[in-house]
Amino acid sequence: MSAQHHSGGTALSGKIVWVTGAGSGVGEAAALLMARAGASVVLTGRRIEPLESVAARIISEGGTAMVAAGDVTDKTTASTVVAQIVARFSRLDILVNNAGMNIKNRKLAELTPDTVNEMVAGNLTGAYYNVLAALNVMRQQKDGVLIHTASWAGKYISQISGSTYSTAKAAVIAMSETINVEEFRNGIRSSVLCPNEIATPMLDKRPVKVTDEERARMLQMEDMGNLIVYIASQPPHVCINEVVISPTWNRFYEKMI
Repeated sequence: MSAQHHSGGTALSGKIVWVTGAGSGVGEAAALLMARAGASVVLTGRRIEPLESVAARIISEGGTAMVAAGDVTDKTTASTVVAQIVARFSRLDILVNNAGMNIKNRKLAELTPDTVNEMVAGNLTGAYYNVLAALNVMRQQKDGVLIHTASWAGKYISQISGSTYSTAKAAVIAMSETINVEEFRNGIRSSVLCPNEIATPMLDKRPVKVTDEERARMLQMEDMGNLIVYIASQPPHVCINEVVISPTWNRFYEKMI
């Protein structure tokens, strides 16, 4: 039984979706909402327990979910997961390339070569591995959608996010558009999302504590999940190249006044 029988959603009926960073935050919201829209969802992340929890929620609502745990910064993970997806579903329609990370000691004076490598791997290199593996399947299908979570920080530099996070997310924006440049002839569309502050568990890594009142004014995880479903539901002739999205109460604007 698929999710559309439970919720009435059919926008993604029959689609096979791979979500990375699916155990929490934007990835969790996207996985749940895409399943409710009728997709079969494959969940990847480093910790298996949160993935199994998300999968159980999807299945309890009548949807289809498969857990494929792994660290996307390991260069073997993406190809292994995609092989599992093809073995079970015979295709891959949508990649939600969402896994990312940040660290507390993010100022240049606090960085070390190891933390730089960790940040680039966690926000850029792993995303590239996922793209390469997904494209191998999508090219054969002459169809596919890739949706990458970048950041407002990849477009507008501030000290809040830290230099390595901003730099890696700027590169994700460039990566997404190069996919469109090279793969549009294969019917493949790539979208990059550049959200400002989202109320996710990643806020706990901020050097300055974020209050509950501040979180309530931010973008919510469901806002991003609904946006991802919308992009994934577009007809094959539509490519939404880039979305810049922020909360109405934008603290970056507040500082300009």
